[in-house]
Amino acid sequence: MTGRPAQSQAGSLRERRQALLARSDLRGRPFCHAYAAEADRWLADLCERAIGDRRRVALLAVGGYGRGELCPHSDLDLVLVHDGRSDVAALADAIWYPVWDEGVHLDHSVRRPKDVLSAAAADLRVALGLLDARLVWGDEGVASPLISAARAQWRRRLAASWLPALSEQMSERWARHGEVAFLLEPDVKEAQGGLRDAHALRAMATGAPDLARSADLQAVEVATGTLLAARVELHRAAGRALDRLVLQEQDQVAGALGYPDADALMAAVAAAGRTIAWTCTSTWRRRHRWEPPEPGGIGARARRRRSQAAGDGQATGQATGQAPGEVTGQAAGPATRRAARRAAGPVDEPGVLVIHGEVTVADGVDVGTDPSLPLRVAAVAAERSAPIAPEALRRLSAATSPSEPWPSDTRQALVRLLAQGHRAVDALEALDHVGVVMRLIPEWELVRNRPQRNAYHRFTVDRHLIEAAANAAAFAGRVSRPDLLLVGCLLHDIGKGMPGDHTDEGVRLVARVGRRMGFEEDDVTTLVTLCRLHLLLADTATRRDLEDPATIAATAKLVGDRETLLLLWALTEADGLATGPAAWGPWKAGLVAELVSRVGNALAGEPVDAGRPVSLGERYGDLVAQVRAEGRPVVQVEPPRLVVAAPDRRGLLASVAGTLALHGLDVRGADVSTDAGVAVEVFVLNVTRARLPDVERLRADLNAVLAGDLDLSRRLEAKAQDYAGARRPSAPHPVEPSVTVDVEASASSTVVEVRAPDELGLLYRVTRAFFDCGLDVVTARVSTVGDEVVDAFYVRDGAGSKVTEPALLERVEQSALDALTH
Repeated sequence: MTGRPAQSQAGSLRERRQALLARSDLRGRPFCHAYAAEADRWLADLCERAIGDRRRVALLAVGGYGRGELCPHSDLDLVLVHDGRSDVAALADAIWYPVWDEGVHLDHSVRRPKDVLSAAAADLRVALGLLDARLVWGDEGVASPLISAARAQWRRRLAASWLPALSEQMSERWARHGEVAFLLEPDVKEAQGGLRDAHALRAMATGAPDLARSADLQAVEVATGTLLAARVELHRAAGRALDRLVLQEQDQVAGALGYPDADALMAAVAAAGRTIAWTCTSTWRRRHRWEPPEPGGIGARARRRRSQAAGDGQATGQATGQAPGEVTGQAAGPATRRAARRAAGPVDEPGVLVIHGEVTVADGVDVGTDPSLPLRVAAVAAERSAPIAPEALRRLSAATSPSEPWPSDTRQALVRLLAQGHRAVDALEALDHVGVVMRLIPEWELVRNRPQRNAYHRFTVDRHLIEAAANAAAFAGRVSRPDLLLVGCLLHDIGKGMPGDHTDEGVRLVARVGRRMGFEEDDVTTLVTLCRLHLLLADTATRRDLEDPATIAATAKLVGDRETLLLLWALTEADGLATGPAAWGPWKAGLVAELVSRVGNALAGEPVDAGRPVSLGERYGDLVAQVRAEGRPVVQVEPPRLVVAAPDRRGLLASVAGTLALHGLDVRGADVSTDAGVAVEVFVLNVTRARLPDVERLRADLNAVLAGDLDLSRRLEAKAQDYAGARRPSAPHPVEPSVTVDVEASASSTVVEVRAPDELGLLYRVTRAFFDCGLDVVTARVSTVGDEVVDAFYVRDGAGSKVTEPALLERVEQSALDALTH
């Protein structure tokens, strides 16, 4: 045997794969099975021609290829097993090189049977791969005993070795990749609730028959099919191995799979991820029920009988004190010592028990007669950081819906549950998993698993609402009606499931839900107000001048009273924290707190301009004096603020903004004032996204710009082109640039608000457009919302007056729009 074998007359593996990819009828599992079958035939043909002699050698498919889950650009996982063949090196070369020539990724090894078993005993990845091993070509007498021995070894070592190793592996993977159900761009293979978790469940079930009987593996199989179909189309669309369902591919994947749009695709992916994650975490938590015996140890059934014997008398509501099955690492769930102690105490709740660390419904309780029961069970689970038993969830899924309006005890049970904060999240997820939340709040179906397709949000709409309510529990002490705060947070974005403006739709839905829950009409009005104004404080604080009396007066008029103001403040913070780090931080929190303080004073009857701070010129008097003495700009860094003082001139803000952009600084806000010929400009930087500047280089470049020695427009354009290839791909449906001119928002200035996709030099271009129109910018509020900027500028004409002349307003609007679209 010399050289490499000639290609099969039936075509190369690459050609066979391409022919399958061209077939529109092959999606998901059917594609994977067809591709695996073609790979089998191609490899078998290759081995027959290149080797021929099957004795004492076998080529095994393992891992995903062994399962027949071969996506378009998956690796071929192969093991060449031999029983002492002296020519094995040549045999391996005769297989591996043609595969490499095909451009197909290969994960391969060459071993004797005993070496295969030794590797499987030492390496979890090898052991998992062998569970799906099958013969592709060669000696059945070599392959079959090895496959059987590998599976037997897995079963023997599962409890002692592989469960702890799996737990650690899963914990690390979940921490690194997040959760499939709640990510904007989930990794359908590696993230929590992804394909690797489904494979881990199958592997555990292989060695633990009790697990296979207790976990809903059929539901996991269906969910796996959904994720596998998405992965196949993702590979097909990208033309390479890609497991992260990125925004720019979601529309194409959705179309290929017959979903009406990308939102429907991502909702299905989220539902599948939730099913797998739920089954996985529930399985780990109940490990003591299914874990096989260690050699010489007792099995799950014996442990369960012993535990049940210790639990005599539990009808009184006493728990055994046994925590859920603990495993090393995060995958074990919430079985900390503190949580276990909470789960072990008596239950003073009619019809509710805690048995073996799980909250359940007592035998004989008619779940159809008590609509508050699901919420009371969940409240007990949250209070004790204990899970709800799967058997209880199955019973609760058949519970009756409450009458309309709800009985007060049902509403109180909901508030009691929400008041537990983040301990309520798992309990609410459990009720949602079996459809209880949608039965209680039918409008929940509109937002369940609904994605929010921008980088600003980290959760689906339903999970965002639950997280917001959980955050709000920590702020209940700020308000006199924590029940309205908690329910208001749970419902504030409920309108996102409807077409049209989500706030307008939400107002209508919240009124309906609030009345159904049995709130008094005045309370329903408050809930509606919280929904209608839930963006008011954050938007006003980041886009309007808080020193302008008109801003404070307008906000106070909308809010109406101090109690509503405090409710909105708590909701705003809870909402921002639930949205993500881009939505809430010290800068925004400080602005909102300042706005609340000023509006609160106005609602108390104090003058709206009371407490007006000193001017920037007075605050930075030393910098003003230095500019007058030296005649050149001064730059000072006070993180997160950067202060520039310079001889005043028209267009100075545009020059400084452009210089900051040239240095890669992300501006979040700007204030401008003039003191007898010296301009002071204070910029708030996003220090989480930008490094602190080199002050000397920044000042040198600013001097060069002001002297006309540095062409700012040309340099920014060149920098933008350099960055174009490295920037994160924009959302598939980017915001359309828009300009709004408001002559009523301020008594002394005209407010121009712009929205556009975020890009380098945008602030410079817009402020330069104002300069070209003969306007001065006196204040700017600059914020980045995901990939979108929302900037508000307070402008005046050359005489320092508010701009009201229609022709000039029209010119300003068009010039700003041109700057956004350039």
